[in-house]
Amino acid sequence: MFRLALLPVAITLALTACSPAPEATVDTAAAPAPTVVAPVVLGSGVEQQNFDTAVAAGDDFYLHVNGTWLRTTPIPGDKSNYGAFSVLADDAEANLRGIIESAAAEDAPAGSDSQKVGDYYAAFMDEAKLEQLGAAPIQPTLAQIAAVAGKDELLVLSGDLNRIGVQIPAAIYINNDEKQSDQYITYITQSGLGLPDRDWYLSTDNDSHQEARTAYATYITKALSLAGYERAIAAAESVLDIETRIAEAHWDRVKNRQAELTYNKMSLDDLGSSAAGINWQPLLQALGVSETSFVVQQPSFVETFAQIWQQVPLQAWQDYYSFKAVDAFAGYLSDAFVQAQFDFEGRVLGGQSELEPRWKRGVGAINGSLGEVVGKLYVEQYFQEASKQRMDQLIENLRAAFKNGIDELEWMTPETKTAAQDKLAKFNTKIGYPDSWKDYSALTVEPGDLVGNVMRSRRVEHQREVDKLGKPINRDEWFMTTYTVNAYYNPPMNEVVFPAAILQPPFFNVAANDAVNYGGIGAVIGHEFSHGFDDQGRKYDGNGNLRDWWTEADATAFSERANKLVAQYNQFEVLPGKFLNGEFTLGENIGDLSGLAVAYRAYRMSLNGQEDVVIDGFTGDQRFFIGWAQVWRRLYREENLEVRLTSDPHSHSEARANGVLRNFDPWYQAFNVQPGSKLYLAPEDRVKIW
Repeated sequence: MFRLALLPVAITLALTACSPAPEATVDTAAAPAPTVVAPVVLGSGVEQQNFDTAVAAGDDFYLHVNGTWLRTTPIPGDKSNYGAFSVLADDAEANLRGIIESAAAEDAPAGSDSQKVGDYYAAFMDEAKLEQLGAAPIQPTLAQIAAVAGKDELLVLSGDLNRIGVQIPAAIYINNDEKQSDQYITYITQSGLGLPDRDWYLSTDNDSHQEARTAYATYITKALSLAGYERAIAAAESVLDIETRIAEAHWDRVKNRQAELTYNKMSLDDLGSSAAGINWQPLLQALGVSETSFVVQQPSFVETFAQIWQQVPLQAWQDYYSFKAVDAFAGYLSDAFVQAQFDFEGRVLGGQSELEPRWKRGVGAINGSLGEVVGKLYVEQYFQEASKQRMDQLIENLRAAFKNGIDELEWMTPETKTAAQDKLAKFNTKIGYPDSWKDYSALTVEPGDLVGNVMRSRRVEHQREVDKLGKPINRDEWFMTTYTVNAYYNPPMNEVVFPAAILQPPFFNVAANDAVNYGGIGAVIGHEFSHGFDDQGRKYDGNGNLRDWWTEADATAFSERANKLVAQYNQFEVLPGKFLNGEFTLGENIGDLSGLAVAYRAYRMSLNGQEDVVIDGFTGDQRFFIGWAQVWRRLYREENLEVRLTSDPHSHSEARANGVLRNFDPWYQAFNVQPGSKLYLAPEDRVKIW
């Protein structure tokens, strides 16, 4: 995670420039007046206009810092949630629009990046042509599905369909072999559902889930009817029946997080024996995979899917794949298809009242197909290298703080500390943008052929993935675009990645004193570092291999602390009578808790034993915690919260802000939080892990 680097993060920046001396006047012997350079004054970074001071800090710090914003800010009609991340994403989206429309206005040479971006976007924006085409662009695909003579033929076709983005029940992806991370391997994993999670098919006491099932059946019928599918109503029954059976076989979200359980290496013969009923080799070949060794993430699911494949008649499977094909391209067809998909996904699952403007959806389409082309232009126009340099300093200070924190752990044995330090020292960090960019020369973009462009793009990206097999690991690869407002930790690569777009206020404010930045982007850095040591990340060593490097005593001590955190987060009520699942969100909660702790330690180290200045009436420690709470402000529609409860491993924003602080002694001291405050936890009940 963090390398030892005790240099203080730059609180004063050498940004002043000397003005030239004034020209001599009549008295040439007089010395020129000295140039007076005003000192750089850094602000607090505290957004006081968002506060609700009627709420005591110790009762609800999230509302104390964000209450006015939460009370007065409407959620835009085209969004299911809205917060600090959303504002920055909107800004990035607007910047990308300018980049893309400039490319579309160029008379660019055929095959150039500008031609591809411009013609792709122009095809998306040509509503008149899309209305004229109607369902025609997907009719050849539907005809292929209808023409198959048997299940083996359909199975092979499903592999080709998956190349163009059509969902199939047992999907593949390529990644580092988690037990031999210097090699790529094919993973086979459960998939095939159109509702957010298995529980949405199986629950009998959740009205929202039951309503969603009904709405999903309506959408299936509508989408297939628009495509001219003669048995649309019967097909909807087939699709729901198949997906319900698939859902019953899916591993639940808690089990599916367990890294050691989802690593099951098999040969092709093993796969054929354990999941008899599926002719795996032709399917895998259709997917472009010729290897004979795989990691099966959920063996029992694959076995049951093979049984379902045999039991369900051919016609029902043709119904299933026909709907999946329509659904995969509905957003790129005429308005009737777009609206049908939005009525289900946007209105029912997201609570949105209106569709995003077409230009935003066009930008999203470019993001999915030519993300690094426009990402490179975004960096050239909007990213400041000064931000990268200051981030380098922040990261190294956090690495040093994490190193010290490991040394100071009272519950960890020296043996495990040594292994933890080894992993930390090997952490790789990527900031802003990739060192090398993806090549899109294999992609052909035809003017006016939107669905064709989408299909060709998906084929190129699929092939890009399977081409990794048998080749050295590409350690320059990024799994987010530069304009994504987010960050991530990748266990098999043991790396943390921070795209350019997140390096902005309220996360990172180059004009602010560093206290608020440590509470914002510092805690984000700490969060991603801490994922290397959360309940699942801790199972990977410094080389990214899934390996148990913990002593039994340390693993037990870790689990005891983690279980206390699970119990705390289980108590957060998200909707009336509906609570967070502390086990499901454990990894992210550990990331938040430990990330804030290491960011605070790094902040205090940066002061070299001194106290920070008071700015706008707030001490440095107070600004640090305010910086933490500011980044999590977010509004949700109830429908979106319902989906998040079963599909998002992150806690909602209120829990992310408050749940961590109530475990952290320095917050109590900074705001004089005493027993009787609603967030107060007795010292013995507070959880410290890293």
